[in-house]
Amino acid sequence: MGIIESMRLDGKRIFVTGGARGIGKSVATAFAEAGADLAIVDVDLAEAQKTAMELAQSSGRKVIAVQTDVTDPVQVQEMVDTVTGELGGLEAAFCNAGICLNVPAEEMSYEQWRKVLDVNLTGVFLTAQAAGKYMLAHGGGSIINTASMSAHIVNVPQPQCAYNALKAGVIQLTKSLAIEWAKRGVRVNSISPGYMATGLTMNSPSLQPLIAQWNEMAPMGRMGQPKELQSICVYLAGDTSSFTTGADFVVDGAFTCF
Repeated sequence: MGIIESMRLDGKRIFVTGGARGIGKSVATAFAEAGADLAIVDVDLAEAQKTAMELAQSSGRKVIAVQTDVTDPVQVQEMVDTVTGELGGLEAAFCNAGICLNVPAEEMSYEQWRKVLDVNLTGVFLTAQAAGKYMLAHGGGSIINTASMSAHIVNVPQPQCAYNALKAGVIQLTKSLAIEWAKRGVRVNSISPGYMATGLTMNSPSLQPLIAQWNEMAPMGRMGQPKELQSICVYLAGDTSSFTTGADFVVDGAFTCF
């Protein structure tokens, strides 16, 4: 088998949290194109169903939608049970759901801090834990967590202390899980995207004034496209990355190099 054929994901069952739009949708598209069956997991069921239908029609793969609040451990476990029941198993998970609040630290309320914490770190833990428990009992698998270049630098000019701190936590969580499960067949890695030109970012009134400044600061002079995260995620979800665990892959156009 050649390298291209070995990168395919035929026979894999994968869930993608935050999969209805943006980075999640783009990576889910690549998973389906590579031959995987999918669960689009999102708190927005209508949008998840729309994405699932689109991918099923374009790829011919089985794609389901599952509504889940990743901050609720009961819902997360029910999601994994639904995914493994309807798809027949689980070989990979993309724990991608996240939010960002641009609030100055001195003005951030406890509720705002907890909101970012609950989604960006606790949510990643809960979904990775539930996926890992299933994989440990069923021969192994691969978990991919979405961190951020904000785990490596402090973004300017927008204030986002909670996002930065908790994305850094995702990387350390990833390494910790990778070590715990390394000899038991479950690999855990993270990706750290730079500024990505998702629909939500490009259409956000609060972020639009910052885009020109970000591009001026960026070594490549532009934001990344969600599709530019597809290949690394397909690699990590598949068997060709069998010796890759505990790693963080920065995909930021060299933004964090200075």
